Amino acid sequence: MALTLLFVNCLLSIVNVYSQETFDVTIHDSNGGTHTESFELPLSMTYPIDSLLSDWKAKNYIDLGKDCSTSDENPLFSDSVYIDRLSRIPSIIEMPYNEVVREFIEKYTSGRLRQRMSLMLSLSNFYIPMFEEALYAYDLPLELKYLPIIESALNPNAISRAGASGLWQFMLGTGKLYGLENNSYVDERQDPIKSTWAAVRYLKDMYDIYKDWNLAIAAYNCGPGNVNKAISRSGKRDYWEIYNYLPKETRGYVPSFIAANYVMTYYCHHNICPMETNMPEATDTIQVNHNVHFQQIADICGVDIDMIKSLNPQYKRSIIPGDSKPQTLRLPQNYVGMFIEKQDTIYAHRANEFFKNRKVVAIPQQNARQQRTSNSSQRTTPTVPANGTATIHKIQSGESLSTIAARYGVTVNQLKSWNGISGTRITAGQTLKIYK
Repeated sequence: MALTLLFVNCLLSIVNVYSQETFDVTIHDSNGGTHTESFELPLSMTYPIDSLLSDWKAKNYIDLGKDCSTSDENPLFSDSVYIDRLSRIPSIIEMPYNEVVREFIEKYTSGRLRQRMSLMLSLSNFYIPMFEEALYAYDLPLELKYLPIIESALNPNAISRAGASGLWQFMLGTGKLYGLENNSYVDERQDPIKSTWAAVRYLKDMYDIYKDWNLAIAAYNCGPGNVNKAISRSGKRDYWEIYNYLPKETRGYVPSFIAANYVMTYYCHHNICPMETNMPEATDTIQVNHNVHFQQIADICGVDIDMIKSLNPQYKRSIIPGDSKPQTLRLPQNYVGMFIEKQDTIYAHRANEFFKNRKVVAIPQQNARQQRTSNSSQRTTPTVPANGTATIHKIQSGESLSTIAARYGVTVNQLKSWNGISGTRITAGQTLKIYK
């Protein structure tokens, strides 16, 4: 499954380049009137993929033609069909139908987004089991597993314009609050497993506050502060009743989530199928207790370095900083035994090239010129005898240090030391301190 991730890593460099696509929906309100409202597709659905898919296919990571009959024809269905299908999804979370939900369904199943949903179906084979495990452990609705589709397009390296990162799009502060570390080497918001468990805890906390899953999902998108404001202004505690008081992007968030659940369940009815991929059958994790570069692993074990990067997106610089604390390395299962067997060789291989940070630095010996300068500086520091009484001598014209020293019965070096003189030149009018 790992090679599927090679594609999504390529998306990182273009996440912030493209603006969100907007579309208008005519809405029939409860009073019998109509109005037009503008919505935005999730940014994750606007990344261009044509050229990247061609490159991916050329590397034999994906075969668009094998066992896949996705066509350009998208059948049209009536409202009653959509209502019936949504009602048949075994969902704890309420998934009602309206014009906005229909528009998102039709956006996801038509045009260029058909191929994107085909890719999402393929990626889900790798990620959905991770999501289901965490949701099951916390007894949360399994339909939440499709939330990362609209958050990140299942791209663990996705970064939003606001700085949210990873499959679940954690902001830096929220990530730290839920135990996701971020430093120069590691961003655990991009760790598929750790970020998933953190996201599930966050969703549970939101539900514990609102006791309503649509409100909890809305709070996941815009923050509980904005949901609380909408509740306060409307006097209601139902998502669809506070709908007009929510931020614009959140008004489309729950309908987009409902549409994602619909498409991931009924894709066959829209002539969409998962892309066929050539991927390892299984992966496994290893605890690493030493610094190791991905290239060291690739060189010794023979595993493709792009595969290592894809399976370990949380490491920013292709370095696992195991010296600071134990870290996790994910590899295709058939390489795990080789890594364990050869790990000492891996750590030593090209270590001086990849890890240049010095633990101890010796100060180099001074050269002769520096030594003379240092000694000269030491000589110019005045030395005053303990309990000495100074006699002040004013230098007269024609006097030298030697004549003055002879007059007072001291040495020239003593005069120089007491007065901080480095040379032998003195000037008439100056004063000297003489201790006897």
